[in-house]
Amino acid sequence: MGWSILADMVLVLHGAFIAWATLGALSVWRWPRLVWAHLPALAWGVWIEATAGLCPLTPLEMMLRHRAGQDSYAGSFIDHHLGGLIYPQGLTPAAQGRIALALAAFNLALYGLIVWRRMRSRRMR
Repeated sequence: MGWSILADMVLVLHGAFIAWATLGALSVWRWPRLVWAHLPALAWGVWIEATAGLCPLTPLEMMLRHRAGQDSYAGSFIDHHLGGLIYPQGLTPAAQGRIALALAAFNLALYGLIVWRRMRSRRMR
């Protein structure tokens, strides 16, 4: 039972990390000092997707599920938990490359708006 709870905790942590890497720039808009926590997460997310890599949290969750006597799954966290919604045919390296580009472009646009807003507010002073 304890292993199952740990596996679920890793699953929640993994989901929260993905949300932070994807949308953390929205928090930076309000709290600029969070940039130092978001940029490394963003870089990691882009790198994992661009290289079709496997985040270490995925094998950790699978190992904990195995120890709990549960079935583990093949592939990445995104493929298993979100792949059916986003990519019904499965997550391919090419699809992961597109995710990496979209993630980088989305956050680049947000950071561009943040910089533009800060420069504009400094000129108005």
